[in-house]
Amino acid sequence: MTKSELRLATCLTTAFAIVLSLPAPSYAQEQASETAEPVGGEIVVTARRFDEKLQDVPAAVSVLTAEAIENTGARVAADFVQLTPGVTIVTGNVEAADTQINIRGINGARDAESNVALVVDGVQKSNTSSLNQDQGSVQQIEVLKGPQGALYGRNAAAGAVIITTKKPGTELEGSARVSYGNNDTVEAAALIAGPLSDTVGFVINGDYGRGDGYFRNSFLPSDINKTLYPGNSTKAASMDNYERWNVNGRLVFTPSDDTEIDLKARYGKVRSGAIAFNAAFQIPALEGADKVFNIDINDHKFIFTPNIDPLNTQKTIEASARLTQSLGAVDLIGYVAYSNIKNDFYADGTSGAFGFFANESTCAATSAGTVPVVNQAPFDEAYLGGAFVGAQPYSPASCDGTQYQRRNQEDFSAELRLVGETDSLRWQLGGYFLTLDRRTCINLGLDTGQGVVRECYTTDPRNPTEALVDDNFKTKVYAAFGSVDYDVSEAFKVGLALRYDIEDRSTSNSVPTGRLTRWVGNVLTGNPNGTATTPANYYLNPGLDPAYNPSGILADRSQTYKQLQPKVTLSYKVSPDLSLFANWGIGFKSGGFNNGGSQAVIDNFFNAAISSGLSIFDDYRKERSSAFEAGIKGKALDGRLTFDFAGYHTTVKDMQFFEFFVGPFGLLRVVSNIDKVELYGAEGSASFRLIDGWSLFGSFNVTDSKIKRNDARPYTEGNKSPYTADYTLNIGSQIDAPLSDALSLLVRADYRITGKTWFHTVQDNTVPTIFGLAANFKNSQRDPYGIFNLRVGVKSDSWTVSAFAENMFNKNYVAEVIPAPEFGGDFLTAGIRRSYGVELAYKF
Repeated sequence: MTKSELRLATCLTTAFAIVLSLPAPSYAQEQASETAEPVGGEIVVTARRFDEKLQDVPAAVSVLTAEAIENTGARVAADFVQLTPGVTIVTGNVEAADTQINIRGINGARDAESNVALVVDGVQKSNTSSLNQDQGSVQQIEVLKGPQGALYGRNAAAGAVIITTKKPGTELEGSARVSYGNNDTVEAAALIAGPLSDTVGFVINGDYGRGDGYFRNSFLPSDINKTLYPGNSTKAASMDNYERWNVNGRLVFTPSDDTEIDLKARYGKVRSGAIAFNAAFQIPALEGADKVFNIDINDHKFIFTPNIDPLNTQKTIEASARLTQSLGAVDLIGYVAYSNIKNDFYADGTSGAFGFFANESTCAATSAGTVPVVNQAPFDEAYLGGAFVGAQPYSPASCDGTQYQRRNQEDFSAELRLVGETDSLRWQLGGYFLTLDRRTCINLGLDTGQGVVRECYTTDPRNPTEALVDDNFKTKVYAAFGSVDYDVSEAFKVGLALRYDIEDRSTSNSVPTGRLTRWVGNVLTGNPNGTATTPANYYLNPGLDPAYNPSGILADRSQTYKQLQPKVTLSYKVSPDLSLFANWGIGFKSGGFNNGGSQAVIDNFFNAAISSGLSIFDDYRKERSSAFEAGIKGKALDGRLTFDFAGYHTTVKDMQFFEFFVGPFGLLRVVSNIDKVELYGAEGSASFRLIDGWSLFGSFNVTDSKIKRNDARPYTEGNKSPYTADYTLNIGSQIDAPLSDALSLLVRADYRITGKTWFHTVQDNTVPTIFGLAANFKNSQRDPYGIFNLRVGVKSDSWTVSAFAENMFNKNYVAEVIPAPEFGGDFLTAGIRRSYGVELAYKF
């Protein structure tokens, strides 16, 4: 614990000791009436793994009820995050499984584990790919902020998302909805639920969606594409189009009042575009030659011209069984869960600037053949003149090669806990186990104009592998946990939770050691790129090069990571309508391994060649955080006004951060550590019912972040935490008013402003590049932007007709910026554009 944290803890403890010495307020009669009617208009949550009113939870919790989910059209994480202060998301930019949620300045690093736990119906999902999937018929969503590992387990350092879906009732019921919108977008879902007998109930539901997306490939429909690539795709809607469906089944057995068995299964598929990125350069010395060499990313005009029709596929199989058994004075609760998510994608490459394939016949032909088209609008705005077309990433020429990436993960988890409760005490004690197998590969291939072979490694002459990272990762997790919540008095309550995790992690490499390249070389070790007559004869991975690795092999690696995660909560009810709270906890995310050969690439292509001063290794350290939060919750005006306000301070040590490198080796994705980050912030929310049927609501978050130490890039100390918005602001209104005895009007409006955001530790910094010219990334900060969503409908007891618009005013903004500092530029993707349509819903 730091000195500042110790001082804050002392102040909090002293303050609550003073409060504890005060006489308890007399509100027993009102409390009894609320207990007699548990719902009583109040929102009930499970933020501490037992049911309690939202007003009584000693933490800032954002909740979407079933009504709010229906009225906003929120289906997946990207939807409800937009309604939550202090939370931002990056998802679907690379491919469907790519999701990073940032809560109060702590971000989930791409290619590492998430920092946000996802718990659905009491079962924790262990694959980050699940974070932005439709989880079925959702009844409530709770977003908990700050470290939740002591209560909700693995990878909950930034917070937890708790989702509750529909359980079967005592009567047969069903629902269906279908919508149609611009870009030929269709969304549909259906559910049927009810009893099979007095002791068995079922739920079956499914969803389907498809759309052409917001962005078009300008090259594929052109005549030059048809000439240069006979048989190639001509589909313009290929960048962010999608088709997905899921089927969910649930059986709930209640053989007695003491026993419940909850069985769930899920199957789903996604087929979509991938890598909807453009490149932008940040090299001030060349700005005089062309302004695009030093462009503000907020002014970038997105134009997509790859010759590869990108494809992402994902298949999900999940199943779980959960038992709740009363043993008299205590309850036994446990589950076992299985998940198998297979995800891969291919797309155009990024390596044209390094001339790997300059002497290959297809590259020469397509580079010359595309010069005329890139000198015409709209292509000329995306290229530095036709002469450079073959050097561009994601270009219509084949010189940038192809990329194929795979991330498959299969895991099995189990948890068992005992839960007890008396009038003033609630406790739990349990254990958790997880075994996880993951394979990750990145294949840079030769583009012969005949498509992509979907293999981690292939010698197929249509698309042979020229550079490769390929690793298998295995993880075993063992954890023990417990918690106690004690009512010291009717007003003052104390909670203590504790969890101890052990993660055994290992990796083995699958890059072939006996295969040499045809085109990709390494001039630094005397292996120039191949020519028409002379192969490059270099290693598929520089980590196999004895010049960098005398052993000539990428050896197996293993490591064990351990962490104790305590959490303390305090709450004091000043009156029936006003509560004070404070909490402190430790967050933890396991360390892990980068793909084999990563350190060799960094040390030799960057540190030795251009003196970058990078400290990035084949493994990365565990991440730990210490977070304080204190605040107030209340309601006034006979319950018409509800509000909460909280301040927080978090210190993060060894924050895990995703880095992307492009160079004469192809491309490399690694995770590094930022040694220390300080986060200070405040947030609040309020809801006011003007009259029956008309409400106003708003929320805000302000986060001040600073990198205190970063040995990976020492010159970035003093910069802001990456992916962290300076602020978020939400305002909205809802009208639900009767039009007649049978019909009512629904109007829901939401406006979200997201403040300035840096996406990298490198910010207004000047760095050397592999091209010999310095780059500066002051233009890579995203400006504030606002999104306005509107939904208007008419509904009866059984049906609803709605019109909706998301990003109604078609605000253009950048969704993500991935700087590659030593490459001298950014890879950036656009945010969603305006979508609108109509939706019909029916239930019985």
